[in-house]
Amino acid sequence: MNLFDLTGRVAVITGGNGGIGLGIAQALAGQGCNVSIWGRNADKNKAAAASMAGLSGKVDSRVCDVTDPASVNAAMKATLDIFGRVDGCFANAGIGGGGRRSFIERTEEEWRKMFATNLDGVFHAFQAAARHMTERAEAGDPFGRLVATSSLASIFGTARNEHYAATKAAINALVRALGVELARHGVTANAILPGWIKSDMTAGIMANEKFVANVMPRIPVRRFGEAGDFGGIAVYLMSKASSYHTADTFVIDGGYTAF
Repeated sequence: MNLFDLTGRVAVITGGNGGIGLGIAQALAGQGCNVSIWGRNADKNKAAAASMAGLSGKVDSRVCDVTDPASVNAAMKATLDIFGRVDGCFANAGIGGGGRRSFIERTEEEWRKMFATNLDGVFHAFQAAARHMTERAEAGDPFGRLVATSSLASIFGTARNEHYAATKAAINALVRALGVELARHGVTANAILPGWIKSDMTAGIMANEKFVANVMPRIPVRRFGEAGDFGGIAVYLMSKASSYHTADTFVIDGGYTAF
C-alpha cells in the first residue's frame, strides 16, 4: 500500500494560485488528490489550474476572500457540491508586513488588516472545514487535515513586522489547540513555518544585494527556498502516513534557524 497515494481525497488550498500555495496544490494533485484553489484573483486562479493540467487529481478554482466568512462558506459549499467531501484544508492565504514602519508608528488600520487576512482568514477557513470534517466523522468517516502556513517570524524577533509576527505566532497556538480538540474526530492540525522563500511577496527584498549578502551565509543549503520545496511536506500531512502526527510546527528553512 502506498501511504502517499491521495487518490479520492479532496483538499482546499487558500491562496493556492501562486507561491507556496501553488506548490502545495501541484504536489497534492500529482499524487491523485482533487484540489480546489481558493483565491481573490479569478485570472490567477484559472492560470494556476491550467498549470496543473495533466496531473492525476482534478482541479477546481473558486474566487474567495478569506477575510469574509460568507465568501468562505460559499466557496466551501461550492467545493462540496463538486467533490462531495473535503479531506484537507491548507490555510495558506496571507499578506506580508514589509517592515516599512516601526511599531510606534503602526496604524490601527494596518494592524487590523493584517489580522483580518492572516489570522481571521485561517479561522474562517478552518472553521468551515472542521465543521464538515467533524460531521463526516460522526457519520462514520473520520479523516481530516488542517494545515496552516505560518512563518519563522512567529519564533524570531522581527523588527518593524510585529503585526505580521503576531498573526503567525497565533496560528502556531491555534493548530496546537485544534490538534488536541479535534483528534477524536480523526482530524489533525499542523503548521508549516517557511524560511526565506522566493515568491511575489519576497521579490523586492530578494532583489536587494545587501539583504542577500547578509542572509545567504546563514542558510546552510546556500539557496532561497522555492514553492516546490513544500510539496513533500504537504503530501505527507495530507496522507495516511501522518495520522499520528498532530499539533506540530514544521520548519522548512534550509537550516536557517539551526545555524
